[in-house]
Amino acid sequence: MKQIQNKKCGMPIALWRILILAVLTILLVISLLVSISQGAVHIPISDIIAAFSGNTGINSQILLNIRLPRALLTILVGMNLAVAGAILQAVMKNPLADPHIIGISSGAGIAGIFIMIVVPQYSFLITPVAFVGAMAAAISIYILAWKNGIKPLRIILAGVAVASFIGAGISALLILYSDRVHGALMWMVGGFAARSWVHVHLILPYTIIGIILAMLFTRHLNVLQLGDEIAKGLGMNVERIRIFLTAIAALLAASSVAVAGLLGFVGLIIPHTARLIIGSDYRFLLPASVLLGGAVVALSDTVARCAFAPLELPVGIFMAILGAPFFLFLLRRQL
Repeated sequence: MKQIQNKKCGMPIALWRILILAVLTILLVISLLVSISQGAVHIPISDIIAAFSGNTGINSQILLNIRLPRALLTILVGMNLAVAGAILQAVMKNPLADPHIIGISSGAGIAGIFIMIVVPQYSFLITPVAFVGAMAAAISIYILAWKNGIKPLRIILAGVAVASFIGAGISALLILYSDRVHGALMWMVGGFAARSWVHVHLILPYTIIGIILAMLFTRHLNVLQLGDEIAKGLGMNVERIRIFLTAIAALLAASSVAVAGLLGFVGLIIPHTARLIIGSDYRFLLPASVLLGGAVVALSDTVARCAFAPLELPVGIFMAILGAPFFLFLLRRQL
């Protein structure tokens, strides 16, 4: 059989996709270097190399104790949210699906805020409790959207309703515990200020487990894009796979919410951008989303941190400025 050729450059499509992944890997490394070098104190590349060679100067202390953990955290959160969004778009057959938009992040958010302001002594439970909240929101969306099957528009409307209901609950908590809301308010916006190695260690296991599980189910994600009838005809237990993949997306979103707050639109923008440059095959789309998600959130945090220095803009505001017009563009194209 003749090998499929890429129309733009004449090379095999698989080779083209591998080249794209290599470029995205380089972009991720550049994003990391920019993130750790830029800030109130500029750290040149020579000092970065010296820091990893055992130098103990002031720049090395800034790099290893402040810049590097924050940069790694932005990359991990970007990876998690991008993969969660890509999974939900296939599972829900909806290009507008995103953990933030359809309410899954809100479910994780209200659970996390409850822990933070009502029982702060149990803050070590934020991630598992946020996962329970995210899954509860996802199940609620499924129940509300189900009527002789799942339709994309019903999922969005159900997600908006669930997010609004949860938003009311969050507001009630903030009013009832108004003396403890400062940290929660910053957390709701989404950002990485004052994050450290503790937060990196908190999210890293969930990132590894979630992304590996997602990669193992790329074939199922490809089949789900073809529709439920075709998937069932191929012997797939559609609902069981859908629930399992939604749980993976909820785990990735909840772990991100636990360390970065309610950071929106990453799961919407990144998978669509990756799909434009590498195609819809999830064997390549998921790795591209992982790399691009990490790079975009790291660069966005760097811009948000440096653009209005010495004032630091939460990256959640910056992502909302980018994401809201993108969402409206997709909405107009779909309806």
